[in-house]
Amino acid sequence: MALKKKTSTKNPPILSHEFVIQNHGDIVSCVAMLFVVGLMVQVTSPLAYMFIALHHNVTSTVQDSEYGVPIDVLRYTYGVRDACAVFFYFLICIVMHAIVQEYILDKFSKKLHLSKSKQNKFNESGQLLVFYVISFLWAGDIMVRENLLTNLSSLWLNYPHNTMAFTLKFFYIIQIAYWFHSYPELYFQKVKREDISSKLLYPTLHLVFIVGAYLLNFNRVGVVLLSLQYLAEAAFHTARLIYFSDKSESGRKGGYTIANIAFVVSRLLTVTITVLTFWYGLALSSAAAIDFEAGNFNTDIIRIGSLSVISLLQAWLMWNFLTFYLKYMKEKTSQKNKAKPVVAKKPKATIQDRITKAKKKREERKSPPKDKKNIRIILISRINITPYFLHKDFKKINIFYFSEKQTKEDDDLPEVDQNTKKNLRSRPVAAAAAQKAK
Repeated sequence: MALKKKTSTKNPPILSHEFVIQNHGDIVSCVAMLFVVGLMVQVTSPLAYMFIALHHNVTSTVQDSEYGVPIDVLRYTYGVRDACAVFFYFLICIVMHAIVQEYILDKFSKKLHLSKSKQNKFNESGQLLVFYVISFLWAGDIMVRENLLTNLSSLWLNYPHNTMAFTLKFFYIIQIAYWFHSYPELYFQKVKREDISSKLLYPTLHLVFIVGAYLLNFNRVGVVLLSLQYLAEAAFHTARLIYFSDKSESGRKGGYTIANIAFVVSRLLTVTITVLTFWYGLALSSAAAIDFEAGNFNTDIIRIGSLSVISLLQAWLMWNFLTFYLKYMKEKTSQKNKAKPVVAKKPKATIQDRITKAKKKREERKSPPKDKKNIRIILISRINITPYFLHKDFKKINIFYFSEKQTKEDDDLPEVDQNTKKNLRSRPVAAAAAQKAK
């Protein structure tokens, strides 16, 4: 018996690139656990608390509308310590990314048996869909609590909005941390160098707009616009997952149709809310210069600049959307044309061809076709009497009728001669029938 070759089961060397890529989830979770354990130790608890908790809290006194009693309300502003919270939740995002990949997406991708390129897109859509759905629901809860949906004027009234509720500030911290974690994920996923620039574009755009809304105290408008963006993106990635998992054509078309409608509607609503807020609403309380102490950035330059940047971004997204689908429709029509068989057109018949065709038809009518293999014509006499004969290949009696020449000759005779000729022809036939009867 031939011995089987032993497969190499050696693990990659410690602290090598392959080792870090394979075990990055465990490594980062251990680092995050150090901060959590540090809260339990009295010496390290202040340092760990600086990374885990939110800072820059402000207590303000507000009169209760029902009882008229003053109530202390805890609100938050932004500051330098927010960078520590962003770093800790940046680690948590890497750990959560690894958990979703290992325990959810890998199990589904194994069942689907996708190619490498499709599997990468499936994993990307699965990760982003989880984040978009959670962020959209979270933003919806904030908008309901802050009454941003029922009262759109609250987006620009009482600006600057330099204080935030706990959920609103924590929402922005998680958003910044998540999009920062997209940069090391490119290394963990072994993305090719030529694809890095395209992969970095969307995280960078999200970071620029989220950090800008957070620092310029446009946090209320930012939540509304992010919810619209995440709704459209969630619909797109849901349709993409259906495309990879569902084999039926109806499911694929339905998913992409809903995603396209959501994309266009979100672009229109984003431009509408942006124009209402920056062009009309904030213009009512415009300031001449920036006030850093009060956090008032509502100057004409910042306001019009923000409006133009957001509008240009929406136009760019819409342009990419239209060019992609026009290219897709062209490819689809070209594939349909290739699939159709090319039928060569018959050349038109000339006058000479028609004349020859008509001559052939006349000849066929004059001389009926005869099967030379199976029919043998026996002429009994010069007079074409209808003969009976039995062929060795046939069991039936073949009857041959008069020819056209004989009928013409009979017509030329007078009526008396025609009758006598008919009687003469019928005699041998009657005699043959009488002999057969005997």
